[in-house]
Amino acid sequence: MLITNEQIEHYIEKIPPVPKVLQKTLMLLREGELVQAASVAKEDKALASYLKELVNKPVYGFSNEVSDVSQIFGILGVARSQQAVYAYMVSLLSPDKWEFFALNKNTFYALQADLAVSWGKILQHLKINNNDIKSAIALIPASVIVSEALFNEKKDEVVLLRSTHDIDLNTILQRLCDKDLFDICVQIAQKWEMDPKIVALIRSSSGVHPSSNEKIDLLAKWMHLLLFYTFSQPAYIEAGLNDFLEFQIGYVSDIYDEFATVMEIA
Repeated sequence: MLITNEQIEHYIEKIPPVPKVLQKTLMLLREGELVQAASVAKEDKALASYLKELVNKPVYGFSNEVSDVSQIFGILGVARSQQAVYAYMVSLLSPDKWEFFALNKNTFYALQADLAVSWGKILQHLKINNNDIKSAIALIPASVIVSEALFNEKKDEVVLLRSTHDIDLNTILQRLCDKDLFDICVQIAQKWEMDPKIVALIRSSSGVHPSSNEKIDLLAKWMHLLLFYTFSQPAYIEAGLNDFLEFQIGYVSDIYDEFATVMEIA
């Protein structure tokens, strides 16, 4: 039996609306008010603790531990601070115990950090300085969380499909509920009232629904490559995330060499 749209909406509804402290923090960050944003963010002790744990991951490259929210925002700047707040919102959805994907709190935070830093590197290379676009990458881990719940709902069917067919998890997800990873991202983006161009970017990054907007489509190609590259790292192969996507090589062939240079892939 398929997972119904009502069941999917039930999972999406579990995603909380943005709390007032986070709303105000994000509003101030959009206005470029780093000092005021940090002052508001400090009111949420869980957010402050998350930011400290996130930015002290090795991928951020800080030689000394960073602990104060004002210091964290000052170092990250407006765009990356906004991105980090969205990452925190995603972390609130994370299950206490992962059952389908072999993830835990540490590996999930590492996934968020890896995607955020690499996406920032890509946007810097493309000379794109848009806070909403920088924050878009936070939606991918959010959809992984929802997918974890959906796969657990139909674990027997998923195991059967994987044992009898050589298909990726994204295709299985679509067969189970007529929505894929990127459709779920779109629903989350809409719930969080993110910019419509982010919805278009996420939808196109699947590699099978190109955008008619050339700028959005180019960004989507970079995001598609980044997801495949990240999910192919040893820790995420072990977690089972590398089985998620079918790599659309034809879609990204025109930027593949450039991507490899930016990511410093030998």
